[in-house]
Amino acid sequence: MKTLSAVLAFLFMYFMPARGQSTGDQNPLEADFEISLPNHPGQLRWHAEGFRIIEKSAKTAGQEIGLRGKDESGHLEFLAFLFLVPLEAPLSSAKCRDGALAQERNNRSLKILSPLQVEGSGTIPVALVTYSTQGGDGKKWYHERGFVAMGDLCGDMDFYSEASISSEDADLKKIFESYSLDPSYIARFKDLFLYAEILYRHEQYKAAAPIFEQALAKLDDDPTQLKMRRITTDQAGMSYGISGDISKARAIFEAAIVKDPGYPLYYYNLACADAEENKLADARVHLQQAFARKENRIPGEKLPDPTKDDSFLPYKKNKDFWNFLAGLRSE
Repeated sequence: MKTLSAVLAFLFMYFMPARGQSTGDQNPLEADFEISLPNHPGQLRWHAEGFRIIEKSAKTAGQEIGLRGKDESGHLEFLAFLFLVPLEAPLSSAKCRDGALAQERNNRSLKILSPLQVEGSGTIPVALVTYSTQGGDGKKWYHERGFVAMGDLCGDMDFYSEASISSEDADLKKIFESYSLDPSYIARFKDLFLYAEILYRHEQYKAAAPIFEQALAKLDDDPTQLKMRRITTDQAGMSYGISGDISKARAIFEAAIVKDPGYPLYYYNLACADAEENKLADARVHLQQAFARKENRIPGEKLPDPTKDDSFLPYKKNKDFWNFLAGLRSE
């Protein structure tokens, strides 16, 4: 059922962008960064002009999210994480810092800097440190790192470069002054979609599915949300289907058709579910319904070629069914 994700590259084009980011750019330069967890209050945010996200990570249990970014020059990078440490609660920024830097305790270059009180961040100071490390290839790396924490939630942001850097450098100072933790923030649609998208890209479909479903529940029936509702529904249903929960995937697509009967991908994905359960007569009906509605696709979206879909490939020797699929492909 893996090629239920045939439209995945298209769908990710419409992932909710950061402010000032172009939706048409796959690797845009960004300025405002915000990350949160799907089932725990709190948001980590900072402002860093001219950085590009090059890697995203998330834990399947919903307890950690991370971003890796690189500046336009390619010489300065950051790693930022928001994560839960329930066994160490209640946390402070300094306590989070000390736990995260345990392996650096014998690093002679390690310096604890004066706490930075970020304007507008309430009573949560940023615990700053500076140090250098040597990689396995012998390269020396300079680090400026800041921690913010409260309750059982910790934020860790590490800027690093092969060139000497300092938290007093104008650009870094400005970034750390914008760095804050809002412990009362409740995840919104864009936060849930981001977390689920990261899991999906790392093929953690079972973990992604319920978070996509949570994101879907955040969308109301406002017609302006139609595109994102379609995309999120596809992602939720595909995640369940790929992870083997066909009945749940079917339920999501059937419910979506009641609200939005014109969208072809819902029918196509139901046909995939039918094929997984060897219901070829139902698959024919749903495929015909999908291709009859192909003009209702989101602009730029393509219906998958069923003759290349993993859900239908097991039936390649079924001449009648395969000829039917080939006929759809040529329409």
